[in-house]
Amino acid sequence: MTITLNHTVVPAVENEAAAHFFAAVMGLEYAGPDRHFAPVRVNPGLTLDFLTVPDPAGHHLAFDVDPATFDGILTRLHATGTPYGNDPSTSDNGRTDHPLCARGLYFTDPAGNLFEVMTTA
Repeated sequence: MTITLNHTVVPAVENEAAAHFFAAVMGLEYAGPDRHFAPVRVNPGLTLDFLTVPDPAGHHLAFDVDPATFDGILTRLHATGTPYGNDPSTSDNGRTDHPLCARGLYFTDPAGNLFEVMTTA
């Protein structure tokens, strides 16, 4: 059997707020809490389970998306005034020229999670 990632726990300052933020930026739906998690289904095979923890240490999660999805994410980042950038050390420079792909960007949430979004065109 091929190994696939089913879910991962994402540390959060406040799990539901973090789930809402991520879902809104990525164009996904947040259906509400499930036990102590705030899950966001990314695709049929992957869920991010946001979990409130004291003093969360941020993770880096990278996503490949198609060009139309990338454009939608960029539009939502602009609309919400969320800083983004082309490098993890300057995730607020407003650039999308990425060294590993045609276009890419990084943005962070209040827990310090660094989300990377990359596309081929």
